[in-house]
Amino acid sequence: MRRSKPALRKPEQRLRVNRLIRAREVRVVTEEGQQLGILELGEALREAETRGLDLIEVAPQAEPPVCRIMDYGKFRYQQRKKERDSQKKSRQAELKTIRVRPNTDDHDLETKAKHAEKFLRSGHKVKFNVIFRGPELRHKEIGRDQLLHFIEMCKQTADVDQPPRMEARNMTMVLTPRPEVLEQLHSAKKTPAESSEQHGKRKGEDEEGRGEAVQDHGDGEGPVQEGGPEPSPVEEDQQAEAQPPAVG
Repeated sequence: MRRSKPALRKPEQRLRVNRLIRAREVRVVTEEGQQLGILELGEALREAETRGLDLIEVAPQAEPPVCRIMDYGKFRYQQRKKERDSQKKSRQAELKTIRVRPNTDDHDLETKAKHAEKFLRSGHKVKFNVIFRGPELRHKEIGRDQLLHFIEMCKQTADVDQPPRMEARNMTMVLTPRPEVLEQLHSAKKTPAESSEQHGKRKGEDEEGRGEAVQDHGDGEGPVQEGGPEPSPVEEDQQAEAQPPAVG
């Protein structure tokens, strides 16, 4: 059995930092975006060192190269976060395909329409394929009616991105989520993050309140009970009857 080769990772582009910069003169920009002009490399390095930051060559192809004064670790973190966010967005929007035949009954069409709505509410586009075989190509109007029926069933969540058209032996159509559906999806993604922040805040307040309560009980001023709860009057009578009489 042959093993599949592992996917090759794209080599990460390394930027020159501090003493690794080779240019004699560089155009310097501060972390806040302030232009310091063109400085000699030694002067630029001293300026970055004075601020307790690094000198990063962000545009080596420029003439002279552009360098930014900022924390290199923070810069790398921001770059990786941007890459992850872009990859996540590219994975989110997918093209889902739903296939039907000209003789698919109404019940199956409704089921497939529900699947399409689920995809659309998740932010995906949906491509419908009506597959014709042999003599079925003589009745293309049946496939067109099916696709128009899908448009009607999904009109609350979808807009037509590509109207019905023939591609070889298939009739295809593409629906895309309506803007309000995408807005609801975006709001729903924000809500869990906000809820977790509020939950953490409430948890911290509760822990702080419990700490204050413990402190009040420990300083002698709080209602501290020793020896367990006080017995009721009935329990006191029962205890008195159970005790043996004192011998005089």
